[in-house]
Amino acid sequence: MTSPAPHPVIWTGTYTPDGGGRADGIGALAEHPDGSLEWLGTAAETDSPSFVAVHPTLPVVYAVAEQRKMVRAFRRSGDFGLEPLGEPQRAGEATCHVAVDPQGRFVTAACWGDGQVLLYELDADGGMTRRLPAVPSVDPHAGLNPGEPRQSRAHASLMLADGRIMTTDLGHDTLRVWNYAPGTGLVADHEVVLPFGTGPRHMVQHQNGNVFVVSEYSVEVFIVRPEAGTFELVFRGPATSGGSLPDDSGAEICLGFRGSYAYVGVRGSNIISVLEVGAGGTELVPVKDTPSGGNWPRHHLVRGNWLHVAHERSDNVATFALDTLTGCPGEVVHNLEIASPTALVPAG
Repeated sequence: MTSPAPHPVIWTGTYTPDGGGRADGIGALAEHPDGSLEWLGTAAETDSPSFVAVHPTLPVVYAVAEQRKMVRAFRRSGDFGLEPLGEPQRAGEATCHVAVDPQGRFVTAACWGDGQVLLYELDADGGMTRRLPAVPSVDPHAGLNPGEPRQSRAHASLMLADGRIMTTDLGHDTLRVWNYAPGTGLVADHEVVLPFGTGPRHMVQHQNGNVFVVSEYSVEVFIVRPEAGTFELVFRGPATSGGSLPDDSGAEICLGFRGSYAYVGVRGSNIISVLEVGAGGTELVPVKDTPSGGNWPRHHLVRGNWLHVAHERSDNVATFALDTLTGCPGEVVHNLEIASPTALVPAG
């Protein structure tokens, strides 16, 4: 008799006590065909791995240690375990995001606390070697802020389809585009300046090459389109159909249903907003706001017809079935208790 095939695994980023959370480290979830998730256990005990990323070809996972100012690599062990791979690498203040090059050449990290964007080159085993910092951001809106200079706050990296890298800076309202140069790191290509005080946070690239951005501060969505190699702002609109409250903040944006819909999480109001992708991928039209199923929806993931939402403050992941015609979630069909989840990342 053969053993049943293992279910797909989703890694969970979390906050541990050093970051005000209740988790022990990177978690592992089994994903079942009915959309339900099952807690397998803590894959690696590590400090506040608030975001994780997966190597494209090797069984290696990278995680920030947000409060420890480090990035760490782990090698998969057993059914869902992770063991350290090499020594932790120094990062910056409040390192909050990590991403991996699709060719497996490097890892990037974004640091919310001090604005650093860092690149770590990888060896053949996926281990991190050379640490290469990018040039700091300069606030393009400095003239609009006569008081104290605004702090640069890098927040996320996106590996673009053309091989370049795009990063967000919440503090300076910019999208920065880079090229990778071996041995040098990130070489600035150009930047896109968004309106003052919007706070671009996370991004996703549509199949047509446009990049959709959600802003944390203004709770809006933006679209930037590549024109002759340079991204240009072509759309700005609300991230929700019902508007946002003063204490709301945008969190994550992702795509579903072959790029026909985008899904935005909003903390505070605790909703998931569905937006229809229109005009050939140059518009985002709010369709419906749905309660997210918990408190503080920090990150979410669409897998086929299922939407999984990680709630940092209510210690749960809520799962919704998505309507195949409208793209909208219905009621919560499954709820999994898990301590302080901050990211949901498929294992591969």
